This record gives sequence, structure tokens and C-alpha cells, in this order.
Amino acid sequence: MEKKICIVGLLVNEKSQQAINVQQVLSGYGKLILHRSGIPYSDCDRGLINLTLMATTEELNNLTADLNKIQGVKAEALCLAANADELNVCDR
Repeated sequence: MEKKICIVGLLVNEKSQQAINVQQVLSGYGKLILHRSGIPYSDCDRGLINLTLMATTEELNNLTADLNKIQGVKAEALCLAANADELNVCDR
């Protein structure tokens, strides 16, 4: 299957309760993640996580579905390129 370069944005509500669940899911998909950054909103117990990854459509759908199963988490994906060659990223 063809891999795509994608960005996944996550809004984590109830961060103090859900952070460990989010981390468990992300660890399971760690081989796909090229970059991860986060912004804490401690005053309202929220967090924003940005991921850049290279994944097949199936892998991307599974990741976002697993994240969206977590109460208080909203995950959305945007794919930038149909394959790694379009962004001159080496094929793994």
C-alpha cells in the first residue's frame, strides 16, 4: 500500500485523566510518527498535539479511530502528499 505524508491534530480534553490513554495509543503507532509537538492548556485541563507521520490510508484511519475512541479526544487528519516521493522523503 502507498504511504502518505499526513498531519494529525488532536484536541485532548480532560488532559489530566486522558493523557496516559493518548500516550498508549501513540506509542502503538510510534513507527509512523515523524514529528510530535504539543501545547498544554493547563488552566482548562486541555492539550493540543500535532503529529506529522507517514502512513498508509489504513494505518491513518486506524490511528485516528483509536484516538477518537478515547473520551474527550478529537483527532483529525490532513494528508499533504500521495506518496513520499512528492515531498522528497526517503522511502522507509
